[in-house]
Amino acid sequence: MAELMAPLPNGIEICYETFGKPDDPPLLLIMGLGGPMTWWSNDLCQLLADRGFFVIRYDNRDIGRSSYITPLRRASRSSAVTTWLGVRRQVEYGIADLADDAFGLLDHLGAEQADVFGVSMGGMIAQTMAVARPARVRSLVSMMSTTGRRSVGWQDPRLYPMLLAPRPHTVEEYVERAYKVEAMIGSPGYPHDPAETRARAEETWDRGYHPAGVLRQTLAVLTQPDRTPALHELDMPTCVIHGLADRLVHSSGGRATATAIRGAELMLVARMGHDLPRPLYGTFVDAVERTSRRADGVSSVRA
Repeated sequence: MAELMAPLPNGIEICYETFGKPDDPPLLLIMGLGGPMTWWSNDLCQLLADRGFFVIRYDNRDIGRSSYITPLRRASRSSAVTTWLGVRRQVEYGIADLADDAFGLLDHLGAEQADVFGVSMGGMIAQTMAVARPARVRSLVSMMSTTGRRSVGWQDPRLYPMLLAPRPHTVEEYVERAYKVEAMIGSPGYPHDPAETRARAEETWDRGYHPAGVLRQTLAVLTQPDRTPALHELDMPTCVIHGLADRLVHSSGGRATATAIRGAELMLVARMGHDLPRPLYGTFVDAVERTSRRADGVSSVRA
């Protein structure tokens, strides 16, 4: 297990890491806004590998050790606000470009098809992959995400001050912000260990945290199209997971996603917020495996 770089034809370099046997079916893990691949914990990745997947996690562009985009213009919090309010704005890239990065990584690894599991913005990317090239997405798991329709998956207004707060400039500021974010959007039924929160925040900062890059990712999310009509056309095994206590992306986003995709399984999890609680790892792994095995026409879950 070592971090590697994948140079893509579009000039982006993607940092990635794998778990399991390369001969096993590939499972692509896509993290959300501002999150490096290490937010998919080693333990969760290993659990998935133990179920027979070749697990691939990676840094999206503008975070971690993947390419940091040189902006055509300066991104700012005000630009995010005006975009959210519906003011038209040209952006450096969109969700479709992030999906192209994911396909480029699969090409680099020689994977013609993969099971895809995305969370939050990663779920938006995963859905976009399924819409753009459905033959390459063997199964889809979309968690704590939404369809791009503005009337679903909204944020709790009480989060706006946090979302619009100045970005941290030191590791200690970032750690303190991590504690505050966790308190506001984490799972009330599955609190995190503060020591684990600090360790993850310090690792995120050390691997490469780019505030301007996070703003560009935010603009990509805010300018995404409504995928609902295209999701209606999908015919692939899909599981949609959403926490009923999610304050960052309301569970209406998950409900809308499951309604849009024919035959999708909807899992609504009580007391779960906008995170990956360790006590629910088994639930997530079972859902990924169950969904993947539907592609084989097998309904049971291996022990």
